[in-house]
Amino acid sequence: MHATAIHTGLTRPEYEAICADTPCTPGLPNRAYISEEFFEWERHNIFATHWTCVGSACSVPNRGDVRPVKFMGFPLVLVRNAKDQVRVFHNVCSHRGNELVWEAGHAGPRLRCPYHAWTYDLDGNLKGTPHIGGVGTHEVDGFCKSQHGLKTVRSVEWMGLIFIDLSGTAEDFSNFIAPLQTRIDRLATPEQFANLRPALADGQLTVEFGGNWKLDVENNLEAYHLPWVHPDLNAISKLEDHYHYFSDGLFAGQGSYEYDHRKDVPKPFPEMAGWPSGVSEYPTLFPNVFLGLHCDHFWTRVVEPVSPGLTLDHTQLYYLGDAAQSPDYEEGRAVRLRAWAKVFGEDIRVVEGMQRGRQSHAFTGGVFTPVLDTPSQFFTRWLAERMRPRS
Repeated sequence: MHATAIHTGLTRPEYEAICADTPCTPGLPNRAYISEEFFEWERHNIFATHWTCVGSACSVPNRGDVRPVKFMGFPLVLVRNAKDQVRVFHNVCSHRGNELVWEAGHAGPRLRCPYHAWTYDLDGNLKGTPHIGGVGTHEVDGFCKSQHGLKTVRSVEWMGLIFIDLSGTAEDFSNFIAPLQTRIDRLATPEQFANLRPALADGQLTVEFGGNWKLDVENNLEAYHLPWVHPDLNAISKLEDHYHYFSDGLFAGQGSYEYDHRKDVPKPFPEMAGWPSGVSEYPTLFPNVFLGLHCDHFWTRVVEPVSPGLTLDHTQLYYLGDAAQSPDYEEGRAVRLRAWAKVFGEDIRVVEGMQRGRQSHAFTGGVFTPVLDTPSQFFTRWLAERMRPRS
């Protein structure tokens, strides 16, 4: 995957202002949020060259399950193979380039193209070429099936999420994720996190934002807006109890020292032993993953950019062990999903308001305040470094 030559339009003065060593720097210019050209540049230079999340592993729960994904226009397909591993392929048949999988479901042991019925096993190997040599002739001398399998996308499963490297050149994932893994390991042991299970009922939510994906990320990074946009959340996780943290080139986030996780839940969920009392953390892994870490539940949010002015935000909740499925916790799971749906829904108006504001010539990037906006500022500088002007 080669980076496109499209120019981002970030000028040298804009870049230098955003990355200046001063506390109150501006954000990206309006065209970074509304321009089709900018969005296309990001597609090839941010998402295609970096470890990027394309969904949850539990979206293909059983061997033979498939799910097409059209991430920023790239046609991909998630496949759970016979070894219970999630594989990612370019979702195109090797014959005439027809989209191979059109909808999520159970494919069984073979993927079959709906056009000419060429078939592939769950590891992408081409297995069947009906009538390739004429009616009733299914083999042709000189045609080697092993050279015409599905094109594999480098992928890794981590914390229930599927990450891909479309370029094939990103650093080793274990090295890439190590700083965030180290931070997460401060809260609980890897064995405890491994005991988390996805809630398949009352566990999924998709929120549609009529705004640019970066505004969704910027908003999620800061707690500054809690008292006004999320008064109910602020009642159990107050603005004054929040803190920030950063990791160069990987993530930034916020946390709370006093999150009342039992409020309004009819039956307490199982908790991770040794979790720091009252602490919750919300790291944002660049470019497009939000994590919500709590002693009794965990959520992931995958940001899917659709267009410059449209973003989908996919949430999956997890609980310890049987609590993810047990009828004893059914009401609690429903209550918790409604609570988070309310919080994420409250963000819609402000994200969409910022998107409308980016149409104004009077707005030129605004300003990040020196304390409460710092994680959003950090993300913007991370982007600006990747949009560095050539001259």
